[in-house]
Formats: sequence, structure tokens, C-alpha cells
Amino acid sequence: MKNALLFILLVTQYCFSQNQVKDAVSNFVNNAAFSNASISFYAIDAKTGETIAEHNPHLSLPPASTTKVFSTATALEILGPEYRPETRLYIEGTITKDSILNGNLWIRGGGDPSLGSKYFNQEGKEKDFLFNWCDTLKKLGITKIKGDIIADACEFGYNGIPDGWSWSDMGNYYGAGPSGLNIYDNMIKYYFRTGSIPGAVSQLVYMTPKVENLQFHNYIEASRVDGDNSYIYGAPYSLDRFGTGALPLNSSSFLVKGSLPDPEFQFAYELYSALKEKGVDIFGTYKSVRKLDLTNIETRYGSEFKLIYTHKGETILSIATITNMKSINLFAEQLLCLSGYKLNNNGSTANSLIQMEKYWKPKINFGGLYIKDGSGLSRSNAISAKHFCNLLVEMSKSSNYNPFLSTLPVAGISGTLSTVCRKQPGEGRVKAKSGTINRIKAYTGYVESKSGKLIAFAFIINNYNCSSSSVVDQMEKVFNEMAIY
Repeated sequence: MKNALLFILLVTQYCFSQNQVKDAVSNFVNNAAFSNASISFYAIDAKTGETIAEHNPHLSLPPASTTKVFSTATALEILGPEYRPETRLYIEGTITKDSILNGNLWIRGGGDPSLGSKYFNQEGKEKDFLFNWCDTLKKLGITKIKGDIIADACEFGYNGIPDGWSWSDMGNYYGAGPSGLNIYDNMIKYYFRTGSIPGAVSQLVYMTPKVENLQFHNYIEASRVDGDNSYIYGAPYSLDRFGTGALPLNSSSFLVKGSLPDPEFQFAYELYSALKEKGVDIFGTYKSVRKLDLTNIETRYGSEFKLIYTHKGETILSIATITNMKSINLFAEQLLCLSGYKLNNNGSTANSLIQMEKYWKPKINFGGLYIKDGSGLSRSNAISAKHFCNLLVEMSKSSNYNPFLSTLPVAGISGTLSTVCRKQPGEGRVKAKSGTINRIKAYTGYVESKSGKLIAFAFIINNYNCSSSSVVDQMEKVFNEMAIY
């Protein structure tokens, strides 16, 4: 009799917990602020495959930065956590006994996003890797170069940005596109001085790095605003940049961050400048393969060119951690491209998306799944909650699960989830990637529930009629119920 009562009690408690998650999702869906919204939710026991709660689980929606879990998971699976992208230096010509390189110095890009990155270098130390390269060249007996410095990023293509990125995004720092050669996070820093008169055009004091022949058209006004309300417009490879919007009054040096037009060419200029600073005489200039319009360069490496130095970047795990914790678009794009490059030496976004689908298609149903970039900045992406959960379940079985899990922000503690569920049941139990674009809010990841279950979940909402913070407040109720499930 006691055993029967205990069994009934356990079943009742289980059903009650299950219904609480479902009820929380139902309450969310029926919120008046979401009456015009599209919502996709799915939560599954990652070990047993049991569905815990769902709402339109197959509805494909733009999920913003939660798309990054596909890029980071793919990179960890294909490349491995300890893989380090390589950038190589080649010489075309010979080094004489009197330390002269009679020929060109080539920089062959391998898609490393960590070169000079602020996420891996202290402020003011971003150029140190270039100076180290200069010292290495001098140790190899090169003190003069009778040729050019040529940057080659061709194995990653020259599309500039992925399909579906908005004109209003691509000139800003978060709209920096991927490249075979990345430097300083592919970012330009603009510093402005604003006056005390609202409506007066701000003064561009200086920019760094120096971009040769860049024309900045400044329409940014001083205003009674808090923080950066400005936007930078400009297409990839275009040296025309336009600044609009507003900055706070009475600022002597206000920083606005934009995207670098041509990272490959900039890389050649930066190494050329560093070599000059280190006392290496260069008789030629700095060039890039795209501008030279060269073809079949790959066949010349190893035959006409000699490899003299290989720089290894940060590990894939380190890059993936920054990607998910801080939601860095460039890093996500590079992880995707590095995966494609590893598989068939083509690091273009288009090829890398094909390679990613080939890898996951035997494990995940790709019906209704449309991914156009690696970061989620494209509104052409369409992913359902179930697609995300299928990926998360596969990763939970992988030998790379623990590294992958470590890249995800923890509710109430770290990354983009540091304020979510703080001092609530979900704190420390929800580990997920967030996604935010205008009228889009999404989360996907895992919940380590109080009962010991590992729940894979995804939550996407588009076109809500309230503030983003209000959406998160309502989502937290669902997160907390999963945490105590």
C-alpha cells in the first residue's frame, strides 16, 4: 500500500512539474503584448528525448544571434577545441648574404580573427604581433626588402559580407564582414569632439587605424542624448563612409566604432608600416591580391614561394567562448568560414554554409532550416525552436559537449545572460545563447534542472508590442519553471 501511494505521489509530482512548464509557456503566448507576435518554443529532455513543452516548434523564424550556436558547434566539431588558425609568411625571391630580400613578402591569410583583436590583447598592445613578426624576419636575415608587401586573403573569398545584411548595419563595427586576413577586429575607431550647441555638427578629431584615401562624410550632430546614437554607413571595399545620428553634448573625445572597408589591404599596410618602424628598408609598397586581380595564386605557394614563418592564432575554444559570451558577429562568421576552409580549402561564406549543412544533415532534419550567415545578423535566416534543440541534443552526445557548454553564458552570472534570472531559480542553471535584433528576441541552450534533468530548449519571438526588457521578464518565468522541473 505504501509503495502504491509513493508511486502515485511521484507521478502526480512529475505531471505537476511538467504542467507548470507548459502553463508558463501558455501564459507567455497569451500575453496581450504578444498578440501580433510569431513565437516558436521547444523544450526536450536531452537524454530521453521526451518533449517537455512546445509551441509552434516547427515554425522557422529569424532568430538573431542565437544562430551563433550553429557556427560555434560546427567549428568545435570540425576543427576541434585546440585548433589554431594559421597565418603564413612567404618570400618570393632570394635572401642575399647582406640581408636583402630580392623579391616580395607575401602574407597568406588563414582566417584568424584574433590578430590584433582587443579581446585577446591589452589596449595599446594590438600591434605587438606585427612587431614580433618584424623581429622574426630580421632574425631570418631580412633587413631590406627590394619588393612589395602583398596580402593574400583569396582563399576566403571577397564577398565582403554575407547575404541579407542590412545597409544600416554593414558600416558599423558589428557589421564587419569576414576575411581571410583580419586585423584589429576589422574595426575603425572614430573619435569625435562635440560642442555645447544642440544640432551643431560634431568634429571628427582622428581615426585609427589610418585607412588610406578613406573619405568620411560627417553628419553626426551634438544632441541631448545619452550614449552613442550615431550610425556609420558604408559598403565593403568602399572608401566612402557616412556618419549620421547624434552624440552627447560637450564631449572632447567620443568613440564611435565602424567597420574596416578592406581588411586584406589594410593588413598589408599595417605590416609595411611596422617593418618601417622596426628599421627594415622597403623599396616597394603594400598591395593586396584582390586589388591586383590575381588568379591561381594558390598554385604558386610551395613552388615559386617559400614559407618562412607561421603564426598560430588563438584556439577555436577561446574564439568560440568570446563569440557566445559577448556575441561577436565577426568571430561567428570566421568560425563558420574556418570550418569550410578546413574541409575543402574554401573559406567563403557560401561554401562554408554548404559544408556545414553537409556535416549536420545526416543528424538533423534540415526541412525549413535556412541559414544565410554565421552570426545571425541576416534577417534572411529562418530557424525553428526544434532545429535548435536537435542541434543541442546532438552536441550533448558529442565529445565536445563540455567545451561547447563552457562557451555559453550562464544565467545571472556571465556573458549576455548576466542579468537574466538573477537571484531567481534559473540562476546558474540556464546556460544559453541570446539573440536580439529590433523586434526579435531569442534564447537557446540548456537547463540543468533541479531534478537532475538536462533540458535542451529554444525560445524565439518576433514582432512583439513591448520593450525587449519586458519580453525577457516574461521569458524568465519559463526559464525558472524549467529550472525547477
